[in-house]
Amino acid sequence: MIGFIEVYRADYRVEPICRVLPIAPSTLDHQSVITRDPARASIRVRYDGELMEHIRRI
Repeated sequence: MIGFIEVYRADYRVEPICRVLPIAPSTLDHQSVITRDPARASIRVRYDGELMEHIRRI
């Protein structure tokens, strides 16, 4: 969903899109912060990312 919002945010504002989709604008803001600075992600999110790397190798 975040990818969809990123594609259409130039044509529409984020708030109307979020009203239609089941996502809060703050979720989008939080995700963009983590994308720019992965160190700000929670320990759980970082650990899940490490696990996904191991799973992909299997």
